[in-house]
Amino acid sequence: MTDETGDWFAEDVATFGDRIAGARDASGMSQAELARRLGVAKTTLMAWEDDRSDPRANRLAMLAGMLNVSVSWLLTGTGDGIPAPSDRATPDKEARQVLAELRGLRVAMQATAARAEKLEARLDKLLEVQDQL
Repeated sequence: MTDETGDWFAEDVATFGDRIAGARDASGMSQAELARRLGVAKTTLMAWEDDRSDPRANRLAMLAGMLNVSVSWLLTGTGDGIPAPSDRATPDKEARQVLAELRGLRVAMQATAARAEKLEARLDKLLEVQDQL
């Protein structure tokens, strides 16, 4: 998946699905683990990696964040992505696990914040109704 110019995963060399799979592999996550963290079925992630379907914008943003790459890189191969294999340092397994756990924590925090926002809006409505009584 590299060409002679060294543009690893460039648009003319690799597909969107190739870049997802490559970034997932570089992060040390399995398909099942990444799918679980994204809140999608493993078959959905497999379809993205096989270029049979594309994620919606919100999942694309989450995917880029979890894989520590830019949305632009996932879509076009330009921007902040994973380094070519020869440029990659071999990360320690424990460090990779900590990074994966931190990414999962960030996603969970985002989901919790969204839930808190919905509960706050619901409570505001309940209090508004009570004030009208």
